[in-house]
Amino acid sequence: MEYIVSARKYRPATFDTVEGQGNITVTLKNAIKNKQLAHAYLFCGPRGVGKTTCARIFAKTINCSNLSDDTEPCNECESCKSFNENRSYNIHELDAASNNSVDDIRLLIDKVRIPPQIGNYSVYIIDEVHMLSQAAFNAFLKTLEEPPHHAIFILATTEKHKILPTILSRCQTFDFNRITVEVASEYLKFVASRENVTAEEEALNVIAQKADGAMRDALSIFDQIVAFCGKNITYQQVIDNLNVLDYDYYFRLTEAFLKEDTVSTLIIYNDILNNGFDGSHFINGLSNHFRDLLVCRDPQTVSLLEVGASIRQRYVEQAKTCDVDFLYDALKITTECDLNYKLAKNKRLHVEFALISLSRIFVEKKKYLN
Repeated sequence: MEYIVSARKYRPATFDTVEGQGNITVTLKNAIKNKQLAHAYLFCGPRGVGKTTCARIFAKTINCSNLSDDTEPCNECESCKSFNENRSYNIHELDAASNNSVDDIRLLIDKVRIPPQIGNYSVYIIDEVHMLSQAAFNAFLKTLEEPPHHAIFILATTEKHKILPTILSRCQTFDFNRITVEVASEYLKFVASRENVTAEEEALNVIAQKADGAMRDALSIFDQIVAFCGKNITYQQVIDNLNVLDYDYYFRLTEAFLKEDTVSTLIIYNDILNNGFDGSHFINGLSNHFRDLLVCRDPQTVSLLEVGASIRQRYVEQAKTCDVDFLYDALKITTECDLNYKLAKNKRLHVEFALISLSRIFVEKKKYLN
């Protein structure tokens, strides 16, 4: 049996299965239900959050001849079957990155005039539309404003600021959200159960964090980890494979800072370098650690922490030992170190000096008070 990557195998086929974009799917379903379809839509947002997927589901749903009560396609009519088997003539996808000239748009405009053979609408999805040339945008304006009644355009982009205002004014704009770590982790848990893979919760959280808000990236990383670990995924295997610095290093370093233990601080950093981690990556992670401790100081902001339950508890406990002034000074030191890292000739010494400064926060404060 042919292997299919998880990002394709578990790609949503209905609005209800789209993760993390509830506000958009509800709006689109209501528009279909109330027959208030616009002639042009603009889907904006980061990579891998479901822009093209929602466009395909939308195209499939508006052409379904037997919609369910909750406005989902039936998957049984001829239109739905042709969509599911990738043989539908009602959906046309154009990659603007490689088809960005005036001639490409003229070919598209000629194609728009042809009505659909099955269903009511022809849907034209133009991916990475910001890559179109100025002349191509201008050639597209009139058709986008007044297309034939059977044509619907869905423009998708990761860079909304590059779209001409004249294009924006002709479209209904939907801004897609980044996928949160919690949502991505829950979906990875679902995929793992379907694939008969056992995975530690913290391991899935690290994968979700590494994906940086993109569900497609999370699923691709998941496949990579399964190839490395097999059917049993552990936290340690994930951080080893993805070259992620263990949370434990940051907790130990913070304890050393609070004890003004410069020796332990330098030894821990040496161990981090020996494990092959870059100084810039480390100092950025340390800044994030102090930020996470700061949000844990107040119960109302603990929800801003994007980690698993067990690590969350550890953050809450360590935050109790750190006062706000210490965390503020620590963030100031690490941020300055991060900003000047590229300019430093001796990068190891640059980071070590920041670590020594962190260990001396209380000493320097006492000097100032005296």
